[in-house]
Amino acid sequence: MSDLPKCPKCGSEYTYEDRDMFVCPECAHEWTADAPAQNAEDERVIRDANGNLLADGDSVTVIKDLKVKGSSSTASGR
Repeated sequence: MSDLPKCPKCGSEYTYEDRDMFVCPECAHEWTADAPAQNAEDERVIRDANGNLLADGDSVTVIKDLKVKGSSSTASGR
């Protein structure tokens, strides 16, 4: 087994070193050895109007018609 780190983006173990960069052949992600490790969960944080953290599968209710940019339709919670 290799002592190279797994890809922080897709988790692939087939990374390789290219000069001072690590490269993932599966998703083409490149990072340096001194780059801080980031999880996919850390990248996107979505909160509601009260500041509560929302997760996949949570139910939300739209109480105001929202204009959809580039379209003549609206998102409505009715």
